[in-house]
Amino acid sequence: MSQQELLKKVIKALEAAGIQFMLTGSIASSLQGEPRSTHDIDIIVDIQKSGVKKMVEVFSPPDFYLDEESVLKAIKTKTMFNLIDMKGGGKVDFWMLTDEPFDQSRFSRRYAEEFLGIRMQVSSPEDTILAKLRWAKLSGGSEKQFVDALRVYEVQFEKLDSDYLEYWVKELKIESLWNLLKDNAETTAL
Repeated sequence: MSQQELLKKVIKALEAAGIQFMLTGSIASSLQGEPRSTHDIDIIVDIQKSGVKKMVEVFSPPDFYLDEESVLKAIKTKTMFNLIDMKGGGKVDFWMLTDEPFDQSRFSRRYAEEFLGIRMQVSSPEDTILAKLRWAKLSGGSEKQFVDALRVYEVQFEKLDSDYLEYWVKELKIESLWNLLKDNAETTAL
């Protein structure tokens, strides 16, 4: 199954199970900035134990690998779990919604986007930029993450909430990457 087909199936399953979600990562930055290929789909979910059985039923062997114990552990520890498309090789990283203020803020700001003929909840452009810069910092300076953030910034520039961005840049302690992003965006805009 293609990545697009996998994404559609996952969104339909989440909605059918009543699980709140938000598309994030490189798929979100591709929608909001410059498209690029990616090997996985990143989704933040607010899943309760009651939704686990439905997910495991929809994504069952031999077509899929979804370990029920991993999902339950992720719920308990507020971490992540994976879904693997055994035939197509696609992967979905499900990140649990945490109580962390930034996670709560960005989840509350998600918006509906029509993509591939399906309506989905997506991270706001500001939150995509912030999350990408945060990942760049945590990974020791990932150029892919930084460039994704830069492209979203350039494409969405006129629509961005600069006060929101400045607030979270300080809170997340990513000022140096933020300044570098703005400097590079100005350079490429000339």
